[in-house]
Order: sequence, then C-alpha cells, then structure tokens
Amino acid sequence: MYVNMIITLIYIFLLSAIGTIVLNVIFRFVGQKGFLGNLYPNVRGGIPRAIGIVPFLILCFYFLPGYNSLILIIGIFALFDDILGRKRIGSLPIEWGQLSRGIGMIMVFIAGLYLDLGIASIFIALLVQPMNIADMQPGSACMVTIVMSLVVICLMLILGTAPIHGLPAIYSPVILLLVCLAYSPLDFLGKIMLGEIGNHSFAIALAVCFYLVGGLIGLIILEFVLVCFIAFVRRSTLRTFFSTKLGISDPTFGDFFMDVLTGGGLGDLIRKLILNDKQYKISNQFLINLGFRRLLFNPFASRNAKLPSRRNNPKKPRLGKL
Repeated sequence: MYVNMIITLIYIFLLSAIGTIVLNVIFRFVGQKGFLGNLYPNVRGGIPRAIGIVPFLILCFYFLPGYNSLILIIGIFALFDDILGRKRIGSLPIEWGQLSRGIGMIMVFIAGLYLDLGIASIFIALLVQPMNIADMQPGSACMVTIVMSLVVICLMLILGTAPIHGLPAIYSPVILLLVCLAYSPLDFLGKIMLGEIGNHSFAIALAVCFYLVGGLIGLIILEFVLVCFIAFVRRSTLRTFFSTKLGISDPTFGDFFMDVLTGGGLGDLIRKLILNDKQYKISNQFLINLGFRRLLFNPFASRNAKLPSRRNNPKKPRLGKL
C-alpha cells in the first residue's frame, strides 16, 4: 500500500511540473497571437494567467475523496473569474469576476454542509479571500501554501491524526505540498500566474487540511496564522499600496492584517452596502493598531474620499468618527 502511495506521489509531482511547463508554452504561444484575452495580461511583456489550472485539475483527481468536490466547485467559478476579468455588470458596483467568485464561495459553503462540515464550511469558503490577496505578487501564494502545508504535516505527525476514508490524514497536505512545489518555480520567477483558479484551489485545499488537523477550532486558529503570515509576506507592497492608494502613510500590522482578511472587490462591495458613501476617520489608537482604518476604508465614499492616516488628515466629506 505504502509503495503504491509513494509511486502515486512521485507521479503527482511530475504531472504538476510537466503540466505547468507544457501549459505555459501553450498559453504563451496562443497569447502572443492575441487569442487569450484576460488569460494573457500585458504584464512584463505578457504573462500566462490561470496556469493554476494544472494544480486545480490534479487536486480534483487526487485530493481526499469528497473534499475534492469543494475544490472542483470553487475552481469552476474561479475560472470564470479569470476569463471575465474586471468587467462591470452594467452600472452596478460589482464586476462579473467578483460575482462569480462570490457565488463559488456560497456553493462551497452549501457543499460543505452536505459533507457534514457544519459551520466550518463558512471558514473554508472564506479562506479564498486571503489567498487571493496573497497571489498579488509573484510567488507569495505558493510560499504560504508550501509553508502552511509543512505546518499541517508536522502537526499531524505530532498529534497522530486518524486516517480518513481509509487514507492517512497526512496524505492530503503532502499532495498539496508536492503539487505546489512542482508548479511554483516559474511563479517565483514571475513568469506565470496562478490566476484565481489556482489560488482559490490552494485556499480550499489548505482550509480542508486545517480542518483535518483540529476540526473547527484548528481551522480557525490556522486560518488566523495564515492571514498573519500573508500580511507579513506582503507587508512591503501593502505599505506602498496604503500610502499611494489609501492615504495611510503609517500603516500598522493591523492594517496589513485587515487588508488581507477583508480587502479586494468583494470586501469593498460589502463596505459599500454597509457604509454607503460615508467615510469614517479613526483616531482611537487602539483601533488604529487593530487595523480599523483599513477595515472601514470605503472606496465608494463621496468624492472618492481617502481614509486619513495619523500624519495625513485633510478634510474629507461625510466623515464619521471612531
């Protein structure tokens, strides 16, 4: 049995590595002809997007039976996100890609209930957002996937996690680790992009592994650690983003954490629905340290008001105060 498993793992690693290289060549060839649209964005001369199709397909076939359906669901909707890109739905403040992602997360939650995951289904679906933020710079999503897979493997060895569906529990994070390791070299070099289909698939696979370690509590704790890790990895680029786009010239780690946890198009849409066109000024130091400036930043505030930082407090329209 174990010999067959080792052979399977070697096969999975090679399949991910070779598949990534082949798809990269194909996407570059077709993309340079102008036939891939959003799947070949003009970044650094053109970079294939959604090469994460390779990890997605492998995880769908070889990840833990039952739970692989969650990856299949999110991957299908994520691919629509990759293909459609940032196209608004008429005059609505939402993009087709964001809508597709949101529906995918809801479907993962519903499927999780069917798998008797209970409230854990919500947290599994929500991990899509932090991993999407992690994938905004080369290699970041792969780095956190590799590190957190190793953390899960170590925890399973220490805790002696029971077999699941006749397979060692450690089988799932090992597969995720090998798939990501084989895919990642070109991503670290900035030559390819996971796309939403890739980072969403890694997100759901990681969340399931977290759940296998310690149920709901283990899932919540490890997700918190993951969000902190992503915030740490992306701190330099986030600092620049905060300064140039949000008007926060002195961000705290809490701001980075909140951006990873609640940033992106879906987070902004929720802020729009809750805050309407109002912008809050955060002056309480404790709330500043917790990241409430980023949490309550509303890009839809009247006159495109930016959230003032402690060293940058221009007058803004319709400012509330906390």
